[in-house]
Amino acid sequence: MVAIRLFGMTKALAGNQDSLHLTLGNGRRVKDLVELLHAGYPLIGELIHKKKVLVSVNQEIAHEETEIRDGDEIALLPPFAGGGPLDPAGDDSQFVRVQREDFSVDAEINRVRGRSKRIGGISIFLGTARDRSKGRDVASITFEHYEGMAQKKLREIRERALKDFDIIEVAILHRYGEIGIGDNIVLIVVGAEHRAEAFRACKWAIDELKHITPIWKLEHTPEGEVWVEEHP
Repeated sequence: MVAIRLFGMTKALAGNQDSLHLTLGNGRRVKDLVELLHAGYPLIGELIHKKKVLVSVNQEIAHEETEIRDGDEIALLPPFAGGGPLDPAGDDSQFVRVQREDFSVDAEINRVRGRSKRIGGISIFLGTARDRSKGRDVASITFEHYEGMAQKKLREIRERALKDFDIIEVAILHRYGEIGIGDNIVLIVVGAEHRAEAFRACKWAIDELKHITPIWKLEHTPEGEVWVEEHP
């Protein structure tokens, strides 16, 4: 018997369940699990075959030959939206956070600025909740995240930005839970000696966040709830 965590639209496709429990026979690989899912939940199985839903094992994206062992943490990951607090250990604990509460843009800018007096340019991206999406009125938004994996992916983005761009520091924050219209959602602050690299790193970081971070967006509209798959 294996437990499979569900996120985003996969919950709705499984009858609004948070998880599934399936019995694997002799096959103990991801492809065997996918066959079981396709038999019991064909819409989910079809999305996996089309690569629109990914399977993760122990918070890493798996392939069909990935072995499943007793005690493994398995999850189905629909397309990411973007994207509890981090373990306080580690130097990046204040610079990479996933949190329910709002954040202060000024405080985060000052946190980055305080890392070095060589910082001469700071670029920020602030994402906020809007009241209109794809022709629909939106009353509020709820963000769901994969606890642990979301923080891990944001740390990877920070580490890669510091390595690949000529910058001094970067902070990445994303909220989860229900967000009111006009409220803050995501913030990226990049400090560098010169503005050009700060701009480049900031744009790369938000694009990468939306691509690899397991955070999902549910819009509450007059017509009902809508899981959003694509983000410009």
